[in-house]
Amino acid sequence: MPVIDKNISLLPFNTFHFDCLAGHFTIIQTEEDIHQIIQQGLLKDKQAIIVGGGSNILLTKDLPLHLIIKNEIKGIQVLQETPDDVLVEVGAGENWHEFVMHCIQYDWGGLENLSLIPGTVGAAPMQNIGAYGVEIKDCLAYVKAIDKESTEEKIFSKEQCNFGYRESIFKKEAKDQYIITRVGFRLSKTNHVFHVGYGAIQQVLSEMKINNLTLRAVSDAVISIRKSKLPDPAVLGNAGSFFKNPEISIEQYNQLQILFPNIPSFPINEYKIKVPAAWLIEQCGWKGKKVGNVGVHAHQALVLIHYGNGKGEDVLMLAKQIQQSVIDTFNITLQMEVNVI
Repeated sequence: MPVIDKNISLLPFNTFHFDCLAGHFTIIQTEEDIHQIIQQGLLKDKQAIIVGGGSNILLTKDLPLHLIIKNEIKGIQVLQETPDDVLVEVGAGENWHEFVMHCIQYDWGGLENLSLIPGTVGAAPMQNIGAYGVEIKDCLAYVKAIDKESTEEKIFSKEQCNFGYRESIFKKEAKDQYIITRVGFRLSKTNHVFHVGYGAIQQVLSEMKINNLTLRAVSDAVISIRKSKLPDPAVLGNAGSFFKNPEISIEQYNQLQILFPNIPSFPINEYKIKVPAAWLIEQCGWKGKKVGNVGVHAHQALVLIHYGNGKGEDVLMLAKQIQQSVIDTFNITLQMEVNVI
């Protein structure tokens, strides 16, 4: 039976570095641990929150009635292999970036553009993490999860995960119903497809004098870009991108372009277009702005910062002020990517 600790500080378990107290806290390392917690009725008695790396949550209060479950299920196992590809199953508690580096070491392609994204493997499919033209759904084969009521294991195919932009079934229809245990990925061994047309990847590769593309080179370029734009959570408290890039209609975009000729965009289909949230926030004057102990990062307006001695409520208030100013200026509603607790 996993040990249940009481009144534990969550400071080490969230990258914003807020010192909130959890009434109950435990660590799971196997599927059997989950079965025992459920059979003991702990998930019925208390509100359970599953955390991985704590890189996508904003804690705004103490949680005396909650059970915080830290998922540390580990393991990387090759299940199938052909000359062209490999099927790998990964424990939900594995560090995401370390897993990506593992793939690159073995020359398994598909995830290199997702290098240096904080968090764990189990959290990745929940919001269909993506960066530089690649999303996790592009390589994901399935997700294994345990039903929090019945303890039965369910395997979600990629199609059953209902992936969307930073969305999945685990954030919608199946929210709070399952604990993700393992994730399967199908990765290339030969004929790798390199995605270098997004952002500054091509420019950085040129600066690195890379003539022959490799998985390592693409990963190195992505890591270089992320380090230059995004603050290290160990130094400045943050949860990465705080807002999603909004999708608006073509008609609305055309109207905005009259007032803002330089508004950037990324076409989605013949009806919708995506506008960078960072650009909208910057146009509203928020980039680099500090409000008390929190603020907006000077190099990336999508990132909200906790400088220390602040509260989660301060970040939430700042986020709402940013949302309102974007609505007032562009009539666009920004949705938070970070989970507010």
